[in-house]
Amino acid sequence: MTGRRALVTGSSSGIGAAVADLLAAEGADVVVHGRDRERTEAMAEKVRAHGRRVDVAIGDLSTDAGAADVARAVVAGGDVDILVNNAGSTDLVPWDVATPDLWAKSYEVNVISAVRMIREFVPAMRRRGWGRVIQIGGGLSMQPMAMQPQYCAALAARHNLAVSLARDLKGTGVTSNVVSPGAIMVEYVRDWLLEVAPTRGWGDELPEIESKAAEEWIPNDIGRYGTPEEVAGAVAYLAGPLADYISGTVVRVDGGHVISL
Repeated sequence: MTGRRALVTGSSSGIGAAVADLLAAEGADVVVHGRDRERTEAMAEKVRAHGRRVDVAIGDLSTDAGAADVARAVVAGGDVDILVNNAGSTDLVPWDVATPDLWAKSYEVNVISAVRMIREFVPAMRRRGWGRVIQIGGGLSMQPMAMQPQYCAALAARHNLAVSLARDLKGTGVTSNVVSPGAIMVEYVRDWLLEVAPTRGWGDELPEIESKAAEEWIPNDIGRYGTPEEVAGAVAYLAGPLADYISGTVVRVDGGHVISL
């Protein structure tokens, strides 16, 4: 990916951080984005160990003003060839707690934030005749659960917009795809598992808890949770030169959780 520049939203930690790190290792210049400057700068410094140019963009993409701040910081460093829309969040709540305001917030954070970045950077990719747009989605978009219904629905919209965008980009040299993780052992998932394990009889140590959770809660055929690095590998493939013929598709990294062809 030498000569390419990638913006990875929400890359100060978790999946986004792993994506930014791997793209830099593969030769791309990278923009690390986050809302917390200290944490984002620390991650950017780690990514710079690969010897690539790494810029930082700070801002809340769920607002027009925050997205504009991010866009200005990104454009100051040059063009964007690869856009990875990873930024998002969820509230792990049941239906009776998921108020209409929470639904609206989830859509703003998980869908409109991506749309803002697409509108900002994809037109220039189209003019240059090459680009990659990758949404980080999730298996809950296709196989929703009773909990966090507002997030499941937002993920479905994220998948849908990626395919619509692919149709719009027909013949331009720009592709649009989705990487759809299953249960990934990021920090908040680990903390949640440790919190609920005693009430579910999953044990006391994380390896045992993970094994039981992978059997009973978001089960999969591999028998464990995925890693951010495994998700990043799928993103790197779609962002690279060997994926020119792939657009409008979903690459699942979920251990076989989604029961579908």
